[in-house]
Amino acid sequence: MRDLGSGVPRWIVVVAMVGAAFVLLPLVAIVLRVDWADFGALVTSESSVAALGLSLRTSSLATALCIVFGVPLALVLARTRFPGQRLLRSLVLLPLVLPPVVGGIALLYTFGRLGLLGPALADAGIDIAFSTTAVVLAQTFVALPFLVLSLEGAIRTTGSRYEAVAATLGARPTTVFRTVTLPLLAPAVVSGAILSFARALGEFGATLTFAGSLQGVTRTLPLEIYLQRETDPDAAVALSLVLVVVAVLVVGVAGAQGSIRRGRTVAGVVR
Repeated sequence: MRDLGSGVPRWIVVVAMVGAAFVLLPLVAIVLRVDWADFGALVTSESSVAALGLSLRTSSLATALCIVFGVPLALVLARTRFPGQRLLRSLVLLPLVLPPVVGGIALLYTFGRLGLLGPALADAGIDIAFSTTAVVLAQTFVALPFLVLSLEGAIRTTGSRYEAVAATLGARPTTVFRTVTLPLLAPAVVSGAILSFARALGEFGATLTFAGSLQGVTRTLPLEIYLQRETDPDAAVALSLVLVVVAVLVVGVAGAQGSIRRGRTVAGVVR
C-alpha cells in the first residue's frame, strides 16, 4: 500500500479504523437500543433522578478534594527530591491500575467500623462506611491520580523560571505559589479536574464495596444502571446513554482545555 499524504501508511489507517470501530460500535449499539418513545419517562423516574443528582453532587465534592490534595501532591512530586519519591509516585498512581473493588475493600478496612481508623472515628461519633461521605471518598480515591498525573506533567513542562524570578525579587514561597504558580498551572488544573470529575462520575466498584447501594444516600447513577439492568433493561440503556452524553461533554471540554494550553505554550515559545 502507498503512503498517504501525511506519511502514514495506508495499512496503519486501516488498523486504526478497526480500533476506532471497536470503540464506537458499542456506543452506536446503545443509541439504537434506546426506547426513544419512553426515553423521557425512563430517565426522569424518581430513582433515576435521585441517582443522577447524587452522582453529580458527590462527583463535584470528590473533584474539589482532588484539587485540594492533588495540586500540592503534584507540586511535591515534580519540584522536590527526597528518598522514596519514586515509590510514593507509584503508590499515588496505584488506583489507576488497581481494580476498583480492591480499592473499596482497602477503604472499608481503613474507615470502616472495624478498620484501621474506624474505632477512633466511632469514638468521635463519625460513621463513614455506607454513607454519602463514603461515596465521596471512594470517588476521590480513584479520581485523584488522574489530576496528579496530568498536573505533574504540566509542572515539569512549565519549569520553574518564573517562580525563581519572583523569589529573587523577595516574594515568599506562599506568595509565589499564589501569584505565579497557580495562574500558570490554572489550565492544567482545570483539565485535570475535568478528567477527575469524569472518573468520579463513572465510579462503580469502590463505591459499591465501601458505600453500598441505598437509594438517595449511596446509590449513584452507575449503581442505578446496574440494578436497573436486572429489572428494567430499557431504563438501564436510557441511563447509560445519559452517562455517555455526559462523558462526551466532559472529554470535549477537557480536549478544548488541552488545546488552549498547548496554544499558550506555543505562543510562549514563539515569543
